[in-house]
Amino acid sequence: MTEVISAVDAVDVRFPTSSGLDGSDAMNPEPDYSAAYVTVRTSTGQQGFGLAFTVGRGNDVQVAAIQALAPLVIGLPVGDVLADLRGFSEILTGDSQLRWLGPNKGAIHMAAGAIVNAIWDLYARRERKPLWRLLAEMPPAQLVSLIDFRYLRDVLTPEEALEILQRAQPGRAQRQRQLLDNGYPAYTTTPGWLGYTDDKLVRLSREAVRDGFGLIKLKVGADNDADVRRLALAREAVGSNILIAIDANQAWGVDQAVAWLKSLAPYDPYWIEEPTSPDDILGHAAIRRAVAPIKVATGEHCHNQVMFKQLLQAEAIDILQLDATRVAGVNENVAILLLAAKFGVPVCPHAGGVGLCEMVQHLAMFDYVAVSGSTDGRVIEYVDHLHSHFVDPVVVRNGHYAAPLNPGIGARMHPGSIAEYRFPNGPQSATTPWSVGR
Repeated sequence: MTEVISAVDAVDVRFPTSSGLDGSDAMNPEPDYSAAYVTVRTSTGQQGFGLAFTVGRGNDVQVAAIQALAPLVIGLPVGDVLADLRGFSEILTGDSQLRWLGPNKGAIHMAAGAIVNAIWDLYARRERKPLWRLLAEMPPAQLVSLIDFRYLRDVLTPEEALEILQRAQPGRAQRQRQLLDNGYPAYTTTPGWLGYTDDKLVRLSREAVRDGFGLIKLKVGADNDADVRRLALAREAVGSNILIAIDANQAWGVDQAVAWLKSLAPYDPYWIEEPTSPDDILGHAAIRRAVAPIKVATGEHCHNQVMFKQLLQAEAIDILQLDATRVAGVNENVAILLLAAKFGVPVCPHAGGVGLCEMVQHLAMFDYVAVSGSTDGRVIEYVDHLHSHFVDPVVVRNGHYAAPLNPGIGARMHPGSIAEYRFPNGPQSATTPWSVGR
């Protein structure tokens, strides 16, 4: 009998990170890192795993969006899906009535991404390869076939994408060996959560340097005097040779961002991340012109490949920060990596959330092996919590991600963790009251 997709299960999983202010920033002071966790099942008993990351309340909305899309794919032959992954993605993003809720943005687009990523996880498991290797060993023409060029063709044509991939092809095997031997550079946000005390900031900053990280990141944007104090403390703690990035998490208007950054410039911040609304492409461009040589980085809240196209066209960013779960999965992220390569902008993925480190490392490693061919100016974000809940947790040594060896995308969680943190009845699940933040 033909193997088909038999079920798409979605579970609301919430971790009470607000209790220790892990993940706290100017716009998210008390987040509870959460996952709308997806399991795709086939009629032969095989499974693939994915998730959409949220920060607490609203995770139920994300689960509902996944459940709304499930009927579109249940019953599809697995062989047909894996033979046409672009077509499968378009089934999820193209339903006219559900697409209206975006289009191509928000909870419904993230739901599509969670299911697409779960199918890629299933594919990688069947091929017995980690996702980065599955992608890196694909022929260039097959990679190009994954992408919907409808809204990209004015900037990136299929022919140009094929040329980028073919240009990188001769060094693939050597770079794959280097990746396996040396890993991929990382930076850490662990010291810099906004709710941490000054003493904790200093201690964790020094520990990060001892652990081999050459870049740390601090959250800013709530209080200018506090930001000046904290950045001065961090700079004193790590010295002048360590890069310090800062992240405002969308807290400022354009003029406010420029003025605020002038007060922080004496401490030599490497980049400013999300200085204003993630939708304000021209605002990012204006900030970039005004604050150079501080670099401008964004992308974790960019809805889709079109927004990334425009950020690059407008010369609005120095660093592109794609996210594994914000857009519609692997297919769209392959397109974004090719856009970045076309414009020569380094990709430093966002990974500040549950499961994001596990997933996004595959995209950066694929980029190195098969697209950009470089790690210059490129690092993957690392945070040090919640990895124990995953079957294949990230491994970071001496400030570098070790290349994953196990099959899949890295999103599979331990069943015990799901049971403990399932909302609302898991005994350790986050139960943030509605009064918080009001």
